[in-house]
Amino acid sequence: MSTDTSASPLAHLTPEDIEEIGRELDAIRDEVMADLGEEDAAYIRKVIAAQRGLEIAGRGALLVSLFPPAWLAGTTMLSVAKILENMELGHNIMHGQWDWMRDPEIHSTTWEWDNVSSSDGWKHSHNFQHHTFTNVLGKDRDLGYTLLRIDPEQPWHPLHLFQPVTNTVLALFFEWGVAFYDLEIDEARAGKRPWSNVASDVKRLAKKATKQLSKDYLLWPALSGPSFLPAFLGNVTANAARNVWTHGVIFCGHFPDGVQTFDYTEDQLEAETRGDWYLRQLVGSANIDGSRAMHIMTGNLSYQIEHHLFPDLPSNRYAEVAPRVKEICERYDLPYVSGSLPKQYAQVVRKVVRMSFPGGGGAPPAPTARGRPPTRPPPWRRGRRAVACGSWRTPPR
Repeated sequence: MSTDTSASPLAHLTPEDIEEIGRELDAIRDEVMADLGEEDAAYIRKVIAAQRGLEIAGRGALLVSLFPPAWLAGTTMLSVAKILENMELGHNIMHGQWDWMRDPEIHSTTWEWDNVSSSDGWKHSHNFQHHTFTNVLGKDRDLGYTLLRIDPEQPWHPLHLFQPVTNTVLALFFEWGVAFYDLEIDEARAGKRPWSNVASDVKRLAKKATKQLSKDYLLWPALSGPSFLPAFLGNVTANAARNVWTHGVIFCGHFPDGVQTFDYTEDQLEAETRGDWYLRQLVGSANIDGSRAMHIMTGNLSYQIEHHLFPDLPSNRYAEVAPRVKEICERYDLPYVSGSLPKQYAQVVRKVVRMSFPGGGGAPPAPTARGRPPTRPPPWRRGRRAVACGSWRTPPR
């Protein structure tokens, strides 16, 4: 991989450009946050009602799932309900997007999602670690989730030869992959994390996983009586569908062609300005084109660029701000990566296969965006830590 900074899509920007881009993006966020109101609250309540209705109807149909039409209808509704709960509700609520409503039912500090990962563990690994160090090699553990090699700068190991199979298994069992990933066993092995912390997280995972397994694979199938087996299989299918969909959306938002990675030093990270951080989010993410229904089913993570710029902005507003973000990119000659789901996923699969070989299989990868070393350490970078609820907030001014 080329390390020439002239290959970076940010190389042509002046310090004044970076500062102005930061101000413009701040203004967009401030304007939308000041406009939040009853219409937004009605939206999330409508989604919650739809999700709960689908889950009740789906589980009800699976009670009589000896009849194939009931099994198909129940499994389909339960799959959609689980996707909505995971994407548009759980992910976004735990980002603090709806904390402004001060509703304890949908607050980032109280929501526990339908997933084997505990909310606390996930908020630390995702909201804080990933959203703070997005695509920084050696800092953002979401770059391959410690299982996959998805950038030529990542060390190659013979086990990576099997990563096309590993990726398929990860997609089917994505919630479990993320749950074990959150334990940070690799960090403990490297001496960067106490094993006592891992043990504590294992207990938390065991408690949450036991609850999830009992609910989906014992309680509800048992209530189905003679329909136990088809109800059990319906729950297995719904969880697998949710896992595959979630995996696909996340990977398409982070790993398709044109998305940049960053080989920054600790000093560079410490010296990032607001504009620098915004730019790293902008060129380190990708959007997925599609219909409004598709956007809702992705939790509006099809607007991954906007989500990384404004992670605590309510997701229903991403479609509104996307054209304004794109206009800034056009004005400053910056990439705005977007494409259809099939196109993005095909690129992800190709990258997973290519990176399974040493050096990326000989294909020329997109250059790492080393960018311009920032010049001054802003106060909000000193003593960096996760806030109490675990949600990333746009850095204070």
